[in-house]
Amino acid sequence: MAAEKHTFDSIMRDLKARKFRPVYIIMGEEAYYIDKLSDYLENNVLTPVERDFNQTVVYGTDTSVAQVVDMAKRFPMMAERQVVMVKEAQNMRSWDKFENYLKNPQPTTVLVICYKNGTIDARKAFMRLAAEVGVVFNSQKKRDRELPTFIEGYAKENGATIEHKATQMIADFVGTDLARLASEIDKVLISLPDNDRRITPEMVESKIGISKDYNFFELRDAIISHDVTKANRIVKYIDNNPRTVSLYSFLPQLFKYFQNLMVAHFAKDKSDRGIAGELGLSSPWSAKYYLDGMRYYNAVKTMAIIRKIRVTDAKSKGIDNPNTSPGDLMKELIYFIFH
Repeated sequence: MAAEKHTFDSIMRDLKARKFRPVYIIMGEEAYYIDKLSDYLENNVLTPVERDFNQTVVYGTDTSVAQVVDMAKRFPMMAERQVVMVKEAQNMRSWDKFENYLKNPQPTTVLVICYKNGTIDARKAFMRLAAEVGVVFNSQKKRDRELPTFIEGYAKENGATIEHKATQMIADFVGTDLARLASEIDKVLISLPDNDRRITPEMVESKIGISKDYNFFELRDAIISHDVTKANRIVKYIDNNPRTVSLYSFLPQLFKYFQNLMVAHFAKDKSDRGIAGELGLSSPWSAKYYLDGMRYYNAVKTMAIIRKIRVTDAKSKGIDNPNTSPGDLMKELIYFIFH
C-alpha cells in the first residue's frame, strides 16, 4: 500500500478534526513547521487535566529509542489516549529499534518524534512502517519565490491582507527564516485596528523598521528601469545608515535577480507566463521584472554583471581588497551595472 502524502495543511486539518494517528515523525531543515505541529499536538490532544498523567515529553539527548518504545507501550490513565513526544530526536541513535513497535503500535498512544536539521533515511524499514500507520512529514526550507505566498497566507490566517510592496519588503528584508518572518509580521498585526486589517508599506516601515524607499525592492526597480539617480541615492542612504540594513545583504539578492534574468534570456517562451513557468514564479505578474530587465541588459551584459557581483562579494570579504569600503564597492558595482 502506497504511503499517504502529507502536507502541513493536511496534517493540521486532521489534527483540528481530532483525527489522531499512532505515530508522527516530523523532520526536516525548516524548524518552523516542526515547532507548529509539535506545539499543537502538545497542547491539544489532551485536556490540561489529562496531561498530568498521560503526556510525556523527553529530549533525544536524555533518552534512548528503547526507553521511548517502553513509554509508548503504556496504557493511558483515566483518558482515551496518551502522548509521548520526543524533541530534538536527531540526537538519538539505533532508530531501527522502532521497527518492532511500529509493526503493532499501541492504538491509545500518540507518539511524536521531532527531528530537526535533517531527515531520517526514508529507505529504513521502520520509516516505511511509520508512513503506513502514521504520518511522516518532511519540513523543507522555503525558496525565495515561495516567500510572498507564505507572507500573504500568514496575514490572511490572522485576519489581515497585505499589499504587494509590503510583502516584498518583508521578504527581501528577512529572507527564508520562517520563524523570524512570522515574528516580524506579528509586529505589524498587533498594531492593526479592528476596522482596517490591511498591511501597507508605511506600516512595515514603522513597525519593522524597513524603509519603504530605501530597500532592495526599490533598488531592483531602479536597476530594472535604468534609473541611475534613484539607484545611487539608495546606495548612498544605506551606506550612511548601516544599522538600518546592510549593503552586504543586497549582494545575494542582486546575484539571484541577474541569475534569473540570464535564465529568462534563454527561455523558449518569453511571454509573462513562459518566463514565470521557467523561473517557478508564484504568478505571471512577477515575470514583468525580468521582461523589463531584458530590455536594458542583454545576455552578454547580464553575464558580465553576474561576474562583477561575484568579484564584489569576494572583495567585501577582504579578498584582494586592502581598503575599499562596502559603500565604495557597491557604488562601483552600480556604476558597472549601468555602464
